[in-house]
Amino acid sequence: MIEIERKFLVLSDAFKAEAQHKFHIAQGYLNSNPERTVRVRIKGESGFITVKGKGNDSGTTRFEWETEIPLIEAKPLLKLCEAGTIDKIRYEVAFGNHIFEVDEFFGDNQGLVLAELELSDENESYEKPSWLGPEVTNDARYYNSYLSKNPFSKWPR
Repeated sequence: MIEIERKFLVLSDAFKAEAQHKFHIAQGYLNSNPERTVRVRIKGESGFITVKGKGNDSGTTRFEWETEIPLIEAKPLLKLCEAGTIDKIRYEVAFGNHIFEVDEFFGDNQGLVLAELELSDENESYEKPSWLGPEVTNDARYYNSYLSKNPFSKWPR
C-alpha cells in the first residue's frame, strides 16, 4: 500500500517501438485535494478506484490503495468526477530490470508525455533509456490530479 515512484519527461517517441503493451485510460477525480486524492479510472475494459495520500518530501513515496471495480460501475462514477478528465494512452516499456509506464496525453494535455517508474526502494538503481528526459517527481504540476485542473495546453510557454 506504499507506492514508490519516480516521474520523468519523455524526449522522443522512440519508446513506442519498445512498448510491449498499450492501453487507453480515462480518469477523473472524485477528490483532487493533494492531501488525499480519490481517482476513478477506466483502463481498457477495466475500472478502478484509487485513493492516494500526500507524498513525502522527495515526492517519491506515498500511500496508495487501489481496487478493481466493474466497468459498469466505473463509467457512472467517472461522470460524477470533478471537471477535467484525463485522457491518455499508457505504454508499458520493459527496460533493464524495470517496466516504465509512459503516458501520452490527449485533449487539453496534448503534447505532454511522461514516464513513471515504480521502485521497491527510494534508492533503488535503474537504467535510463535514451528517450528518458529530466526527472519531475517532486513537481506537483505533473501530477494527473493537477493536470485535470490546470491542463498542459494552458501552461505558459
